[in-house]
Amino acid sequence: MSNKINTIISTKISENKSESTVPRNRQDVLKWNGWGYKDSQFRINDNNIIEFSGGRYPIGNHKLPYFTHWVKDVFDIDFNSKITSQDIPTNFPESNISTELLDSINRLNIDHSLKGIDRLVRAHGHTLREIFVLRHGMFKRIPDIILWPKCHEDVVKIVKICAEYQAVCIPFGGGTSVSGAAWCPMKERRTIISLDTTQMNQILWIDKENLIACAQAGIIGQDLERILRQHGLTSGHEPDSYEFSSLGGWVATRASGMKKNTYGNIEDLVLRVRMVTGRTEDVEITLERGSLVPRSSCGPNFDHIILGSEGTLGCITEVIFKVRPLPRMTKYGSIVFPDFQSGLLAMRMIAKERCQPSSIRLMDNNQFQLGQMLRPESSWSSSILESLKHTYITRIKCFKWDRICVATLLFEGNTSEEVTAQEKKIYNIAKLYNGIPAGETNGERGYTLTFVIAYIRDLGLEYGVVSESFETSVAWNRTYSLCCNVKSRVAKECHARHIKYFMISSRITQTYDAGCCVYFYMALNYIGLEDPVGVYEEIEEAAREEILANGGSLSHHHGVGKLRASFYPEAVGEAGVSLYRAAKAHLDPHDIFASRNLDPDYKSKL
Repeated sequence: MSNKINTIISTKISENKSESTVPRNRQDVLKWNGWGYKDSQFRINDNNIIEFSGGRYPIGNHKLPYFTHWVKDVFDIDFNSKITSQDIPTNFPESNISTELLDSINRLNIDHSLKGIDRLVRAHGHTLREIFVLRHGMFKRIPDIILWPKCHEDVVKIVKICAEYQAVCIPFGGGTSVSGAAWCPMKERRTIISLDTTQMNQILWIDKENLIACAQAGIIGQDLERILRQHGLTSGHEPDSYEFSSLGGWVATRASGMKKNTYGNIEDLVLRVRMVTGRTEDVEITLERGSLVPRSSCGPNFDHIILGSEGTLGCITEVIFKVRPLPRMTKYGSIVFPDFQSGLLAMRMIAKERCQPSSIRLMDNNQFQLGQMLRPESSWSSSILESLKHTYITRIKCFKWDRICVATLLFEGNTSEEVTAQEKKIYNIAKLYNGIPAGETNGERGYTLTFVIAYIRDLGLEYGVVSESFETSVAWNRTYSLCCNVKSRVAKECHARHIKYFMISSRITQTYDAGCCVYFYMALNYIGLEDPVGVYEEIEEAAREEILANGGSLSHHHGVGKLRASFYPEAVGEAGVSLYRAAKAHLDPHDIFASRNLDPDYKSKL
């Protein structure tokens, strides 16, 4: 089925192909054993002060003395005892591929690689366990060969080859998964092909009249937005992984972006998806809806089977999605509340009145303190609560420094009047719950830190701290108790294991009529623990049990993968698992897409 529409109203993108942010040799630009760009990292300088290297982010090339002291105090870190990680490996698990299969792949005329390093960097995502293994060990199973298709037809050829030679295909996009979705099942004896979609990275067309666009699934978020902006448009989808994650990955995990209040989550943006299934015995193996319309009532929407399928039902190749004109005005804001419960009540009322800005986030006190500490040495006057506001809030308003929390806001609109009206509604609601406006600069700074937070974990691993984030969605009336109970459970689990130095914090990142998304950040000093990752996973699993017991979901947007697959029946019910398995059996009868994501029976770890 063709994705082409009336060319009179459609703009075909130039034949000059755009280069992907993530190149074929991704290790040339991105860290092979950590998060993000190679030239960007938190590090300890010669004066034992933390600084952030590189010029890609506003915090770059700044010394962070307040963060240095905070890290030492909270986690009892000794900066003179650095834990070195191994160099990039030179020996890799042997590639398990027959001569016949390799010959057939050569005849496809599709770029491929058997190099060990190419296979290694596509054997993982970014869970704590995966990064720890990269630093101190080796995966027992990695892909046997990497293929880089450039179009839908290439993917069809690859899947048919997999069926012919009984090989496994694991789609791989930006590699930012935090659910274990990318790692290879250890007991899989068939040849594993990693289908890297990042060279399928073009916007195929843009229809400005109907405000839709079609792009290949491997395009990286920042590349997608850069090209759309050249046409005065935006998808509005900005997950925290937006710099490195792919459009296909967003669809496969049912992703959410920070500006969903204005633009919607990925399921709201998607108009049509193309996916190559494993039904190679059929003449047509592509699953794709018919008419390109805003809505239809034609039985179940099979796009919603693809959404969240995590690479287990097929390989997503193209996505048609909604776009919007770029807003003419963007403005930030922030609000200080006396405590988390007050801030939460305000968030609930803002959601009830449906006056949310493009983004609104509520940080608990631990998150607030961390944000304070991440200010550069030269910017004391630009801290979230500079001296005058600090005096007003703590002495006149009697807020307690160890209890206050902060909401950061991002407004978008086409006129200053429109944005001002949004601000007025929200600040009036905040006032009802003792919220105090804290300025535009503070809100902007909160959002500029979004993309550097993920780099902190790598620094921690060098000095004996393991950390990870996990999330959930929950009804409003259970949010506060869920946050309190999860924090209490984590503290209890740490104390039971004699872990003295740890932190558990939370923030509200998305709001809905019926509830919200809660993000937790957990970190602990692992010095003296025989199996630090195993201990961390035990504590996180206990936290997950607590989340479910308190009415939270298994995941709001990270997905299930293999990491949380054992909880899948509890999340969707046994009938739901049976329905998923029936879809899997029909769309992938030869089990080509055998990543084992969403499989409750999968037990093995790396």
